[in-house]
Formats: sequence, C-alpha cells, structure tokens
Amino acid sequence: MADRNEKVLHELLKLPGNSLCADCGSRNPEWASYNIGIFLCTRCSGVHRGMGVHISKVKHLKLDRWEDSQVERMKEVGNLTAKLKYEERVPPCYRRPKEYDPQVLIEQWIRAKYQREEFCYPERQCYVSGYMVGFLMKRGKEDSRYHPRKFVLSEAEDTLKYFVRENKEPKAILRLSELNVVFAPEKINFPNSLQLTFLKDGTTRHIYVYHDDPEVITNWYMAIRCAKLHRLQVAYPSASEADLIGYLTEDFAKEGWLWKTGPKTSDGFKKRWFTLDNRKLMYHDEPLDAHPKGEIFIGHAMDGYSVRIGVVAGVRDQGFSFALQTPDRIFNLSASTESDRDQWLQVLEKVIDRPLSPQDSSISVRLVRKRTNTNSISIFSPR
Repeated sequence: MADRNEKVLHELLKLPGNSLCADCGSRNPEWASYNIGIFLCTRCSGVHRGMGVHISKVKHLKLDRWEDSQVERMKEVGNLTAKLKYEERVPPCYRRPKEYDPQVLIEQWIRAKYQREEFCYPERQCYVSGYMVGFLMKRGKEDSRYHPRKFVLSEAEDTLKYFVRENKEPKAILRLSELNVVFAPEKINFPNSLQLTFLKDGTTRHIYVYHDDPEVITNWYMAIRCAKLHRLQVAYPSASEADLIGYLTEDFAKEGWLWKTGPKTSDGFKKRWFTLDNRKLMYHDEPLDAHPKGEIFIGHAMDGYSVRIGVVAGVRDQGFSFALQTPDRIFNLSASTESDRDQWLQVLEKVIDRPLSPQDSSISVRLVRKRTNTNSISIFSPR
C-alpha cells in the first residue's frame, strides 16, 4: 500500500505545475501539504509547518507514510488548481517571491496566501490604498543605533516622510518616484529589515529600517511598490502593466568588498564596500554608511563604457583585478577571489550592454559630480 502511494505521488509530480514548488517555484519539490493539496520545497514546507496543522499539514513525499485519502486529496487539487484559488487576486504590485529571495518575503507570501487568505479577500490587503502610517526602527545617521520613527506614505503627494517627533515637521521627505527599497536582512542583521535608497541633493542617501513584526515590514515594502505603480500608471497611461512593474523596486545586482585605486597610477588600493543599484555603482567605507563616498554612473557601451580583466599600465595588479572604463576615467578595481571578480564582470557587462531608459538618463543628469559644502563628495571621488 505504501509503495503504491509513493508511486502515485511520483506520477503526480510529473503533472504540469507540480514539478515546481507551489510557493517559490524551485524545482523538484520533496514535500507536500496534503490538506491544501500542493507540492513544496524543503524551505517552504518549513514555513507551512510553522503556521500550524490547523492551516497546513505537511509530509515528506518519500520518508513519511501516506494514507489513501491524503493521496486522493493531492490528486484532486495539485499546484495549478490551488493557485487558481489562493492567488486569484494577487495585486500586480505584489512581489511574488522566487527560490532565492529573502526568508521574510517568502514566509509572508505563504502566510498571506493560506493563513490570511489576502488574495481570496482583497479587503484584507492593507497595502494597496496608497497611504500607510506607522513606526519603524530607523538607524541613526551618525550613532548607528536604531530609534523609533514615524513614517507616512502618501501616493497622492508622491512622498514617504519620516518624523523624529510626531508634532514637528518631517525630518526628511523622500519622493516615491526616486525611491528604491530592498530587503537587507544579512546586511542590517535584522531578519525584518529594509534599505531605502534615494537621491538627495544630487547624491544617494541610504536609510536602514526594521520592524519586529515580519508582516509589518513586508506590508511597507508592498505599499511602496503599489504607490509607485499607481503613479506610473497615471504618468504613462499607454504603457503596459508588465513594463511598469519593472520600475517599482529593484534588488541590488551585486554588493560586496572590492579594492580600488585613486585616479593616479601611483595610488594604492583601498578597501571599499561596493553596491550596484541599477546603473549606479556606489562605494562606501562601511556597508551601512548613510552616504556613498563616490558614485559611478554606468552608461551604455556606445557611450564609452566597458569593463575588462586587468589594470592599466603602471598600476600594480593585486591578483584578481579588473578595469572599469567610463568617458571620464578608468577605475582600477580588485576582488578577493577569481570567482568574485568574474561575477562583478558579468553583472557590469550586463548593465553596459543594456540601452538606457528615460529614467536612467534622468538619474545620470541629476547626479552631481561635485558638492560644494564642507563635506564635499565627488561622484568620482579618489578616496
């Protein structure tokens, strides 16, 4: 009996949709929720188990004993049928997680589907109204400690504001149209954390926030995406929804430590934290700096941008070096391993080969190469 049920489950895995995890899309699922009737990967099965057996009852396809009635349930439903029910009304601005996305995103996607049933009952979606207010823990710009700050999101005003004191003027006003937001649990060292990145006075500013409740931080992320999409739909009424979704939020293509030289061939290499945010390659003293020390706009190959292995003549090669050429300067960079260097080359080449969008051109114009205050920052800083 057990062998027969195992064979039936194996055959069910071959049906369309069942060979991928119902929640994150990873291949070759080894688990299943037999009351819901879906096939799952190991990671997502752990989230299902955490919701409790009153919501999802999980078994391993091979290691656990299956009853005939449980196998029949898997036959009746399956991944595609379950998606028609539990994902019926996923708003277009909602980010559907993939296999390697942060745990908080995957967990809240699963809980939204089966525990809260947000996509069966749209009135439960608190992030689509274009307005949200609440408190987040924000990292101080100077002291690196986290403090509670009131945040107010307004789609109508195209703003995200935060306040040090509720009855005072906002400490900062961020334009939604220029805001990128990414999950940053490993970097911030809080599982429910976000990095807000935006242009201010011609240079990039980073804000780091978290909340103890994973549902709250995910709702803020989705609310920002929804507000951005609604504004884009008004600004570009003829554009397809699919095209606009690509401009909502974008994960950093790559981050990590690199060594860079100054503009002179005699300058030595200095260790910097690099972040590639779309076409902005930023470098910092530390990963959680509020401002980059410098920013390099990565344009198109036809405009004089390229990247190659090695350094320019006169610069000492550190072993895993590569050179980034811009119309203004050649940047000599070095990674810690050959694999890391090759990954940087790959992501930079991909950006350089991609034509500029109108939004890219706007950012290029707005970036200021020299700041005139006492804490002057050059986008092409030698530091």
